[in-house]
Parts: sequence; C-alpha cells; structure tokens
Amino acid sequence: MGTMFLFDIFLVVFFINFLHDFHVNASGCDENCAEKPVFSPSRLVVKFGDPSSTMCTVCEQCTTAFGLVSSSGENTENGTTITWQADSVTEWELPLLCYYEKYINDPNQEFDQCCTPLHVTVYKPPDNVSISFVNHTGPMYEGRQYTLQCTVQDVAPVENLTVTFYRGQTVLGQLQSNYHTRRKPMTEIFTLNISPSKYDDGVQYWCEAKLELGPEGPQPPSVVKSQNITAAVYYKPQLQVSSPPELITVLEGDSLKLDCSAVGNPSPSYSWTLPSNSQPPSTDSVLTINSTTSEDKGLYSCYVSNKEGYLTLEFNVNVKVSYIGYFILLGVIVVAVIVIIMVLLYIHYHRKYRMGQYNLKDVFRLHARHSAVPITE
Repeated sequence: MGTMFLFDIFLVVFFINFLHDFHVNASGCDENCAEKPVFSPSRLVVKFGDPSSTMCTVCEQCTTAFGLVSSSGENTENGTTITWQADSVTEWELPLLCYYEKYINDPNQEFDQCCTPLHVTVYKPPDNVSISFVNHTGPMYEGRQYTLQCTVQDVAPVENLTVTFYRGQTVLGQLQSNYHTRRKPMTEIFTLNISPSKYDDGVQYWCEAKLELGPEGPQPPSVVKSQNITAAVYYKPQLQVSSPPELITVLEGDSLKLDCSAVGNPSPSYSWTLPSNSQPPSTDSVLTINSTTSEDKGLYSCYVSNKEGYLTLEFNVNVKVSYIGYFILLGVIVVAVIVIIMVLLYIHYHRKYRMGQYNLKDVFRLHARHSAVPITE
C-alpha cells in the first residue's frame, strides 16, 4: 500500500514538472473556458502494449503558445491541430493534456491557460479466471452453506471488472471490485455463498470476468471464462412414486406389483419385509408376485436407505378369493354331464331303431304261424 502511494506521488510530481516545462500556468488550467481544446476521440481506451493515437484541435486561431503534454509518444503539429501517437502504450497512468495560452487584463498575470485533459483507460484482460470452493473438497450436503470463489488474475483496471457466477446457464450473482483507484493490474478474489439442494447434484458451476470499458472499448467486451466444476450433492432418499392407498386389493391368482422407487445420493438400497416373514424374492425397488394366494395377504414394508438417511414405505394388501374358477369348474362338470347323457341317449335310440320294433315273443309267434303242414297222399 505504501509503494502504491509513493508511486502516485511520483506521477503527480512528474506531471506537474511536465506542465511547467511546457509553460503551464502555476495557477492551473481553465477547463471551463469558452473555446477549449477538443480531443478526437474524446475518450481513449487502449490495451496495454498496443499502439494508440489521438488528435487535438487546440483552437481556431492561436496567437499564443499551445501544445499537447504527454509522458510518452510523439506529437505532430499541423497548424493548430496536434496529433499524438505512440507505437506501444506501456504506462498504466497516461496523462494527455492539450492547452493554449490566452491574454487577460489581470495586472498580476500576463496570460491564462485554457486546457482539456484526455481521459485515458489502459486495460489488460485477465491472465486466467478460475473457480473453486473455499475450504472444501469432495461432495456437498443438501441444505448446508458453501462458498464459491472466483479468482481473476492480473487484470486492469479492476474498477471496470464485473464477475458473474453461474450454475449451468443460471446466473447466481454479479459482483464488482471495491478498488476504484487502482490502475495497475492486480489479482482479485470474488466470493459467493450458496446452499445446494438435491436438484444441484450433477450441475456445473463456473464464473466469468468481463471488462466493460464503454463504447470506446472493445466490442463485445472482453470476457474470460473459468473452467467448470461439477457438483456432487449428497441427500437422503426421497420417493419417486406416489404414496400407496391405505388398502391394496387383488384377486387370488392375479399378479401383485409393489413399487417404492426412490432417488438419493449415494444411490439408495432396498430391503423388503413380507407378511409371511419369508425371504423376499429380490432387493430391488419393485416387488413382484406373479400369482397371489391367500398367504400373500398382509402388511409389506419397504426400507430405503443410504448414508444420509432412510425412509420406510408400507403396503397393506388384501387378497380376495376369486369364485370365477369355481364357476368355470362347475360349468365344465355340467357340460360334461350333459354330453354324457346325450351320448347315452343317442346310443340307446340308435340301437332301437336299427334293430326294428321286434321282440323275442313276436319272433316265436311268427315262427309258429308259418310252420310246415305235412301233405297226405
């Protein structure tokens, strides 16, 4: 801080000596005079190390001394127009002052000065922009507070710097530097507090540094982005499905599917408790029974857990006896009886009509009636 202060004093003394060497009045220049010098452009923005130039129209007709004061570069006069040009701007404080002298009637002074200073901004984009967490590595935990840190290295001037924090493409916040008088490059750190949720698991955080130097500066403004850091947020299991009804009713023989799917980080594990206290068929999030019986009736419990917490989901299942099977069996029996009766009747009548309407007595009678009578000779 002391070195910076001494440097500023040196610049002031240096600039005053320049003005004195060019006959700048000790009482100061009048920047509000009626016909003051005009710079074109009226504001100069130049990148450190780049060439630059400007032109000053001093006055319409100057009959006294005039000039353009600078600490570097060369001046070229063309009448009352002065062109300043530098092959490479290597000063962070670049004073440019265009002036001319005018006579006054004050007996104590022979002349006064009318002058115009040119506002010059020498800038430098940052060497690097990086993002990190303050005093934290590894996964984060839902609901806790963390601090993002965006480091901008060697940028000037910091008063024109805006840093923006992002979560994906969502802007989390914009910050500006508190150093409003520092012209030389400096490294500055910007911080932002966040409280991640489960929806932030897997998202990417990043930041960007933008030098906004006005219409005279580069268009679009100079922007340097950081790398992305991917967030891992740990949170306890949370259901992905709706809560089951108070009672789940299925018919005996139908399939039963119970779902307790959940999300969590780390990925949750599942365990089931069956009403029969038998071993569950799987440890998946979905329990399936292909054909239910009366023994499947009762309370099912699904226990979901990870290192951050757990939850329990219960299913009350009622298995109703289905009479459809009995009706079908009865129908089959009835149909079978009917078929058997019809077959027997068919056999009976078939035999009857095929053998004729004769019985054994009729056969004997017919035989007796047609017995032969011996012929007497």
